[in-house]
Amino acid sequence: MAQIDIRRKHQLSIAEARKAVNKLAKSMAKEFDLECDWEGNTLAFSRSGVDGHIALEKGEVHVHAKLGFVMGMMKSMIESEINRHLDEQIN
Repeated sequence: MAQIDIRRKHQLSIAEARKAVNKLAKSMAKEFDLECDWEGNTLAFSRSGVDGHIALEKGEVHVHAKLGFVMGMMKSMIESEINRHLDEQIN
């Protein structure tokens, strides 16, 4: 099972980081047909073949996802999209 694990430092408040992650989540949900749900400062996302979360911490955003076989073949593309969105929203 392929995994994505990205940690990104930031200078945002938790509220600002949450707003940025919401934009990321909306875009990724639309692009990859993900279901998303907040629990505290963690956004869980899933769909067939993908299960993961985006955790907000002071000074850091942590994205972790487990990819099934088919989605695992698209790992580099998915990882690139997540990084691109983080670059746009967090930095």
